[in-house]
Amino acid sequence: MSASSLRLQLGLEDLLGDLRHARRSGDLGRLALLLYCEVRRWARMAGEHRLAEHSSALFLQGPHTGREEFLAQVDDLIVELENAHPGYARSALLDPAARPPGESPVAARPAEH
Repeated sequence: MSASSLRLQLGLEDLLGDLRHARRSGDLGRLALLLYCEVRRWARMAGEHRLAEHSSALFLQGPHTGREEFLAQVDDLIVELENAHPGYARSALLDPAARPPGESPVAARPAEH
């Protein structure tokens, strides 16, 4: 694994950790900051331009019809981020086939302390 690939991998893991924490705690302001600044920055560095555009659209499109709609879109983006880098091992809780229909892929995870 090259140094730049390792840097991208570690950056993605940190970013996913931040997103999951903000998602679990319902911190919409932190989620918006992470989506617009950090996800876009990481996606551009990784050459994931579609993902960068998606995170921008989540932040800029508006207004959202409600908090739950926005959080569902954030959940989808988190799954998309996990799929963006092939070296990232996904948790079974985040695998859509392994969770009950309609259950949030992030909110279902136990709090990590």
